[in-house]
Amino acid sequence: MQRLRNLGVPESRIADVRSKGVNPRTIDWPSPASGSVIEKRVLNGQRVMPGDELYRIADLSHMWVIAEVAESDLAAVHVGTRAEVTLRAYPHQPIAGAVTFIYPDLRPETRTARVRIELPNPDGRIRAEMYADVVFHAGAAREPVVAVPDSAVIDSGTRQVVLVAKGEGRFEPRAVKLGAHGQGFVEILDGVAAGESVVTAATFLIDSESNLNAALKSFAQQEPAP
Repeated sequence: MQRLRNLGVPESRIADVRSKGVNPRTIDWPSPASGSVIEKRVLNGQRVMPGDELYRIADLSHMWVIAEVAESDLAAVHVGTRAEVTLRAYPHQPIAGAVTFIYPDLRPETRTARVRIELPNPDGRIRAEMYADVVFHAGAAREPVVAVPDSAVIDSGTRQVVLVAKGEGRFEPRAVKLGAHGQGFVEILDGVAAGESVVTAATFLIDSESNLNAALKSFAQQEPAP
């Protein structure tokens, strides 16, 4: 009886053997979990040894989506962050989910981290190895922030500047500290206050004109007085 228990034979079958006193040649061996057979490694009449894998069974009522998140965006994603998953097979039927785990390693070749999202799959339309696009609602729980259009930022490579309109055709260049990006806007952590007007188009013309005026002014100062 203990041997049967060690093999995982159900107690109902063990009780049946004890009551009848007969050692059956075949027994029903129910699966320890419900689900779908995704791999079968045994044939009828095949001999198996202890530890051999006969079937691989998976519960497909919930599926994992593994998203690749860039290293620069990883700080905005946390466990519990809401996500919207759009499967390539169903482009017009997005599915809502949430981040349940962030893997501790980083892929060195792509500089991305793997983020796990769990999705309900009651109808079985989500299948393993499908491709999907994921949108994280990283700022859903944040307070409103100061932001300007991406086109308003003049990036020289070493610093970022925004031209603030002072009225009467005058503009003031402000060095700014940038935060998160998204949907054509960039967060301003420092340098511009809420309500100030900034230049969003042709900033390079104003910047070039101001540099030209500064150069002409410097040149005029160097000329000797008549």
